[in-house]
Amino acid sequence: MMAVISPLKQSADTHARNPGMALDLDVLDRIRVNKSAVERRASTLSGRRSVKKTHQAAWLLKAVTSIDLTTLSGDDTAGRVKRLCAKARQPVRADILDAAGMENRKITTGAVCVYHSMIETAVEALDGSGIPVAAVSTGFPAGLNPFDLRVKEIEASVAAGAKEIDIVITRGHVLTGNWRALYEEVKAFRAACGEAHLKAILGTGDIVTLRNVAKASMVAMMAGADFIKTSTGKEGVNATLPVTLVMIRMIRQYLEMTGHKIGYKPAGGISTAKDVLAYQIMMKEELGNDWLQPDLFRIGASSLLGDIERQLEHHVTGRYSADFRHPMA
Repeated sequence: MMAVISPLKQSADTHARNPGMALDLDVLDRIRVNKSAVERRASTLSGRRSVKKTHQAAWLLKAVTSIDLTTLSGDDTAGRVKRLCAKARQPVRADILDAAGMENRKITTGAVCVYHSMIETAVEALDGSGIPVAAVSTGFPAGLNPFDLRVKEIEASVAAGAKEIDIVITRGHVLTGNWRALYEEVKAFRAACGEAHLKAILGTGDIVTLRNVAKASMVAMMAGADFIKTSTGKEGVNATLPVTLVMIRMIRQYLEMTGHKIGYKPAGGISTAKDVLAYQIMMKEELGNDWLQPDLFRIGASSLLGDIERQLEHHVTGRYSADFRHPMA
């Protein structure tokens, strides 16, 4: 008889939003990153920790609830977005959930992420589901549009119904060490968001060093970011475990400094169930169970959900199915 899957308990979003703080350059000056130690810790993670069988299935179902199901293509259409929203409402096939003893549990993705032009379509398609719409903004993916236009884009996306805004920072501020300019930029973007949560995309593949990643993470949080996010998914290098380790240790330092919990979102290149388990394990070990919940952990992905669903089907049937049985849209 198939064991019943019991996913990790899901907590409500009860922590206070990050109000930000004054830019403290002394904190930035004290930031150090031991690259060799970071890489060693990240590379040995999968060998030291693993989850199997029913436990793995539970972790994968938890991962589903943290996915920002994303479509950011030049050929996006209203029909594609509606189909993606339908998948967000029912991310795992009903027969798989039934076989796993999960037929009475509501499992949805964490959000649906789209361009501004698709916000109203997504909001309508998700009506009544409780799934928020996230919009990429501020001249995504380069973030080099005129500043006033980037602010207006945020305001327009919030007015259209987006509850989360994924902004792109100016990477040049990081590369030149202009932390004041980065702070003022993110602070202005946070103000434009109003009640919508702000996820600050650092573009970690473009800002060269792990120390830059650490400092940019800290500045974004000081400026009021609710989440810090690795990448747009369009860079040559996107989310990696070493970058993740650096960013979440900055989240831990900010928590110790201020008492405020900041979310984390890796994006780009996380396409398999094995990949996402490594990120979940790192979040649990470094920050604790609170950061396994969708209010503090999101994964920017599209194809990942298909592989998770395929692994879950293998769990309940003992057989691997063809990819076409798990379409995203």
